[in-house]
Amino acid sequence: MRIEAYNQVTQVFSSSRASRVKGSGSVSKKDEVQISRAGRDFQVAKQAVAEASDVRADKVAALKSSIASGNYKVETGDFVAKLLEKYEAYF
Repeated sequence: MRIEAYNQVTQVFSSSRASRVKGSGSVSKKDEVQISRAGRDFQVAKQAVAEASDVRADKVAALKSSIASGNYKVETGDFVAKLLEKYEAYF
């Protein structure tokens, strides 16, 4: 290892230290964020979904009453099609 090269490197790094800049002390610029219209629309939609109920009480009540009265009929073809559609990804 050459000592002269080491001395030159240390001189470069020691002279390049940041010096403080004297200023007026007040900062006039502030950071700001601008959200696009699509971003705002997305936020509104996301909030609306979060506030919506997971259960549709009117649908549940109608199904419960039709099951209780014995009027609820299940089409076996529709049931099988939905079942196969759901489990198709596993095969």
